[in-house]
Amino acid sequence: MRTRKPLPSLARAVWLKDPALQKLLKKLEQAGGEARVVGGAVRNALLKLPVDEVDVATTLVPTEVDRVCRKAGFGVHPTGIDHGTLTITVGGKPFEVTTLRKDVETDGRRAVVAYSTDWAEDAMRRDFTMNALYADARGKIYDYTNGYADIQVRRIRFVGVPSQRIREDYLRILRFFRFYARFGGKTMDKAGLAACTRHKVGLKSLSAERIRQELLKLLEAGSAVLTLKTMAKHGILKTVLPHTNDWRIIERLPPDPILRLSILSSDVESLKVRLKLSNEQAKRIEIIKELPVVSPELRQAERRRMLFQLDAKAWDDAVCLSYARSRAPSMDRRWKSLRDLPKHWNRPVFPVTGGHLLERGIAPGPQIGQILRQLEDWWIASDFQLDRDALLTRIQP
Repeated sequence: MRTRKPLPSLARAVWLKDPALQKLLKKLEQAGGEARVVGGAVRNALLKLPVDEVDVATTLVPTEVDRVCRKAGFGVHPTGIDHGTLTITVGGKPFEVTTLRKDVETDGRRAVVAYSTDWAEDAMRRDFTMNALYADARGKIYDYTNGYADIQVRRIRFVGVPSQRIREDYLRILRFFRFYARFGGKTMDKAGLAACTRHKVGLKSLSAERIRQELLKLLEAGSAVLTLKTMAKHGILKTVLPHTNDWRIIERLPPDPILRLSILSSDVESLKVRLKLSNEQAKRIEIIKELPVVSPELRQAERRRMLFQLDAKAWDDAVCLSYARSRAPSMDRRWKSLRDLPKHWNRPVFPVTGGHLLERGIAPGPQIGQILRQLEDWWIASDFQLDRDALLTRIQP
């Protein structure tokens, strides 16, 4: 049996003192309900990480929350009303306010819920113990699952029976690994890992959008590679997508999820459909696939020419990929200098247009484009030194 550790107080937390949050909590309590901050804000505060979003749980039902907040002049938006969630804006700051719930029926993808006034019951339906912590307006923490002890050792542990939590929503398998990659300590919870492995086939029932969201968050986490290796070892990763084992390359890449995904996937052509990527994400992966190899051995003129032809973002991807595939040490300043080139060199604008050629008596037609391309080649070969007049003098009569 785990020994309960004394709970700290969040009374001095700057984010908890936020007047907008305090006003919201006070209005909900004045209406006869209880209201507490829940989940990520409490977890991050105890882990001494930034608190970016604040979610609130309350014993008031959504209709009461709606009435109280409108009367107070707050903005009310029914963003998740089917699950008892309203987004309340106070002074322009958004807060998700959710009524305490218990699951009535689950099918592995979504749940039918019933409202509750029991805080412990609400905690027991949550995914991980570190997400099942509450804090009231005065900073007092409420812990019904021994989540604080798990936070102390950075243990990602399912609330209750892992298999039961997973069968309620198979996305929790990916969330288990994503949370480990971001918040986990040295060892992964054995019971949680075993349950995820046992139920991995359930991932096939999830929508591409939900898988993409969790996978991209995992890929940008600090311990992404270690986590992906574990997923691969237990056959979980291949359930999500066909993958390579280029761990060394992925580990040397910056925490850019799309860049890492382009190396992790062994079938990049199918990624757009498999993960329902946006057009922008899919286009970037196509560009990454065709990037040239760059090296600190390139002369300055060659660097500028390649940067001009690629653009700043593609250049950065090319440098990062080339470095990751190289044997260069991690602190090699030459590669950093190569990556920083766009900061020190402004991409010039080609000084000749079709209008200039027409003014020189060139007849409209395909030859305009051909001449422009030839002049641009000369301009690039001159390291962008030739001006418009010098280029136009090269046109044959």
